[in-house]
Amino acid sequence: MLKTLPIFLTLLFLLLTPSLLKAQTGTSATEVRTPKYAPVTRSIAHSIGNRTVLIKVIQYGEPNGIYCINMHDNEGTAVEGAVPVLEMTGGTLIRVENFRQRVIKFRLNGVLYGFDPNRIYSRIGIGQTLRDNRNYSLKAVQEIEKFAGRLLSLIPDTAKCLVALHNNTNDLFSIKSYIPGGIRQKDAKAVYYNETEDVDDIALTTDSLVYKVMADAGYNSIWQDNVKAKKDGSLSVYSGEKGIRYINIETEHGKVEQYRIMFEKLMAWLLSPPPQPVENPEEEKESTGAQNLLIIN
Repeated sequence: MLKTLPIFLTLLFLLLTPSLLKAQTGTSATEVRTPKYAPVTRSIAHSIGNRTVLIKVIQYGEPNGIYCINMHDNEGTAVEGAVPVLEMTGGTLIRVENFRQRVIKFRLNGVLYGFDPNRIYSRIGIGQTLRDNRNYSLKAVQEIEKFAGRLLSLIPDTAKCLVALHNNTNDLFSIKSYIPGGIRQKDAKAVYYNETEDVDDIALTTDSLVYKVMADAGYNSIWQDNVKAKKDGSLSVYSGEKGIRYINIETEHGKVEQYRIMFEKLMAWLLSPPPQPVENPEEEKESTGAQNLLIIN
């Protein structure tokens, strides 16, 4: 009996070890989660010239003040990363469907027009995006203004935060665009550049607190200068002008898991009681660590 006891204990240890390791490391056995909220979808058909653009409003649970918007239909990685989080936290997702294309095209009086749906929140922006896509007319501007108004009408004044879901192409648009010497340097009030992170994975926000949260988590972060940022018709600039708490979480195409992690971090903070805003980024230096914190203005 005494000789068999150690063998029994050894076998028991070998059987239990895999379970203990999984519990400690957070492997897939512990990460599989059953969605808490099932999506409820309503579709809105909006006419622009000869086109009908479908807008889908997808609700997860009761409205909780978090409104996510995916304006570029070719940026599906962001949606794939956000949806599993929304299934657990709740929230509202607004999607513009456009045959997996970025630019929305339509005909008006026989002329073909095209526009970027993230450049339509000012008349200056609409004019520029139309010219970028070859044709411009006042009637086309007015059609696009109606579309922008329809999208904005889906975001109530009571929204706690507006989250833009975006993706980018390697090195085409990154945190380097906002550091000194970058093409968007003047658009930033403060920048946190973590050289250990992929430069394409960024968070851009109109809000000092959201900036601090994402920077403290080690993500490349930009606090937009809501006064000096170029008036390009983007939703971030519109939100800054209107005092709307906005954040664009953006990763390189294909990085679904990175997107999910960043979005989950944001949602965990948004759904907890926030402290008061920090208006001076100099006050954030100590909490962000931050040898990599760049004060632009």
